[in-house]
Amino acid sequence: MNSTSDELPARTLERIASQLGCSLTDEKLALYLDEQDELKHFQECFHIPKMKDLPLIDLSLVNKDEKSIYLLGNSLGLQPRKVKTYLEEEMEKWAKMGGYGHEIGKRPWITADERIAHLMENIVGAHKDEIALMNGLTVNLHLLLLSFFKPTPTRFKILLEDKAFPSDHYAIESQLQLRGLDVENSMLILKPRQGEDTLRMEDILEVIEKEGDSIAVIFFSGLHFYTGQLFDMPAITKAGQAKGCFVGFDLAHAVGNVELRLHDWGVDFACWCSYKYLNSGAGGLAGAFIHEKHAHTMKPALIGWFGHKLESRFHMDNNLDLIPGVNGYRLSNPPILLVCALEASLEIFNRTTMETLRKKSILLTGYMEYLIKHYYSKDNAAPNKPFVRIMTPSDIAHRGCQLTLTFSISMKSVFQELEKRGVICDKREPSGIRVAPVPLYNSFHDVYRFLNVLTSAVSSAKLK
Repeated sequence: MNSTSDELPARTLERIASQLGCSLTDEKLALYLDEQDELKHFQECFHIPKMKDLPLIDLSLVNKDEKSIYLLGNSLGLQPRKVKTYLEEEMEKWAKMGGYGHEIGKRPWITADERIAHLMENIVGAHKDEIALMNGLTVNLHLLLLSFFKPTPTRFKILLEDKAFPSDHYAIESQLQLRGLDVENSMLILKPRQGEDTLRMEDILEVIEKEGDSIAVIFFSGLHFYTGQLFDMPAITKAGQAKGCFVGFDLAHAVGNVELRLHDWGVDFACWCSYKYLNSGAGGLAGAFIHEKHAHTMKPALIGWFGHKLESRFHMDNNLDLIPGVNGYRLSNPPILLVCALEASLEIFNRTTMETLRKKSILLTGYMEYLIKHYYSKDNAAPNKPFVRIMTPSDIAHRGCQLTLTFSISMKSVFQELEKRGVICDKREPSGIRVAPVPLYNSFHDVYRFLNVLTSAVSSAKLK
């Protein structure tokens, strides 16, 4: 696409449109960008739902054989085509070999999770021994907090952002209650300024500086699920650790979406799910990270069999030989069917780089942002014309691929009309519709189509 990662998306789009002799709203631009896209072949690696298969579609409004406009990777990624093959391989092995499958075949069940951990290295920016693939996100968060949250009479607070994802909020609340602490005094929630949707970095750093001596753990989302704000993780880590705090992140909406450098940033711990941008299927195998500096000093509070070193695990003498670092936190056998689904997706990621994906993502989301603002910003709207506001930060350094939209008319009506027309996205209370053009499988023409459908959906919703 002949653009650099430092060039603003609008400037790149303007330059290319000028070369083509067309406007930024011309379909010609979207088709050209797709033609030049070095990642376009990855779309063929995924199953993209067709209009005729969607439950809430109005077939009178669409071509039933056309592909849907899938903008829901922020909630559930598409299914990689190889998932079915890998699942069938393991089902066949189980049928033919039974228990021998634990040690035989392409992916021996005993070590299946360890066998693919290296595929996560470049995605999260960590060493293989700092990564464990296990459990679900919230289970991993509880296991990590049991080790890293060590309250004292003077350092007993956990700092998190306002409206953190509910499971994170509940996990932190319950960890405080488990230690007999008063939640209201120990749960330090950082809210945006009055009238603003997102947090300012200077406000985050100010609270860390002011309250840091009483904070045991800082636990933020890497990228906020509702607003789409990408937090400055290295700066938060540096500031928190300077005050003696442990710093961790929920990377559910960041992993596979933005570039991460967990090891180099010195992050203490992190956890993530894998069914959003990592495309492992609903309830897929989650991940956890503990920096190698804690490998021999931080121990799990709860122990399971698979935290025991493999070479002596089957001696069955009940004398624990704990694996140092995050792999000592594993509790049970890896779920082989979940490993298969994650492996199929991680292999795709490892055919490119997060830097390349991010470069396309910046331009793809920037293109969507431009079209929405061109047609629907309040400043451009005619009297009585509905307008759309983008809640997500415009600065590309402070967002991933997701944009959260709010509307001057009923959000629920707009969402229903989008569903009827084959746009797969989601709504989040109180007022947001989230759309996420994913660079692995979304095209610039998908974005162009979305804006055409949005125009029709808004017009119909206005009449309700």
